[in-house]
Amino acid sequence: MRCESCGLVFVPERFFLTSDAEKEQYDFHENHPADLNYRAFLSRLFDPLIERVPPGACGLDFGSGPGPTLSVMLAESGRPTEVYDPFYAPNPYVWNQTYEFITTTEVLEHLHRPAEELKRLWSVLKPGGWMGIMTRRLPPLDQFANWHYKNDPTHVVFFASESFEFLASQWNAELQLIGGDVTLLRKP
Repeated sequence: MRCESCGLVFVPERFFLTSDAEKEQYDFHENHPADLNYRAFLSRLFDPLIERVPPGACGLDFGSGPGPTLSVMLAESGRPTEVYDPFYAPNPYVWNQTYEFITTTEVLEHLHRPAEELKRLWSVLKPGGWMGIMTRRLPPLDQFANWHYKNDPTHVVFFASESFEFLASQWNAELQLIGGDVTLLRKP
């Protein structure tokens, strides 16, 4: 399905995996802080984010997965980062704080209710703070059928550049699209 307002493409709910089946897929991930290739992958978001966020800023890594790594990289750079993941780090206290930056790497495409989750994240981001998102942006629709990213059964929502432009407009946020998969939004 495709939203005519913002260009978001999404899988109807009846095709979602159960929570158990979804977690089973995530358990196959072998990401960890000692993996230099994984760190290089995460650098696509890390590098532009630390150019904008000063040392000492505190953040939240949403959807940190079974081997939180971006939070480790950020802490190593002097930016302490809390982690939250509904399966691996379901720490409810993170919602009682506010943050100078929030990261989500390879997370948005898994959200069953992206509008609700993004609204919750935006609510705990401090004014002037940055939300850093890494997710493959939707290719032209005539290429969607052959797009590998849609083949993962846990990927249920796909953001187009227009989707992020829509969000930025709704939130009156500064928007920066970097490459094909990094999005930065700054809260006014």
